[in-house]
Amino acid sequence: MQRRRIEHNKTFEERLAEEAIKFKEAAEKQPPGSMARELLLRRARQAETASHINNWLNSPGLQPPRALGNLLSDQKK
Repeated sequence: MQRRRIEHNKTFEERLAEEAIKFKEAAEKQPPGSMARELLLRRARQAETASHINNWLNSPGLQPPRALGNLLSDQKK
C-alpha cells in the first residue's frame, strides 16, 4: 500500500486564509443566530488561530507566550 502524496501550490498560510474566508462567506448566508452560522464562524476563527500559531512557530525568536511563561515559572516555585 502506497501513501498518497498531495502537492500544494499554495503555502499553508494561504490555504488557512482562504479557508477562513470561505467559512465567513458561508456564515453570512446563514440566518443570524443559527447554529450553522455559529459553527461556520467557529471554523473561521479556528483557521485564523491556526495561522497565528503557525506564524509563532515559524518565528526566528521562538518564545513561549507570556501567560505560559508565567505559569511555568510559578510551577517551579
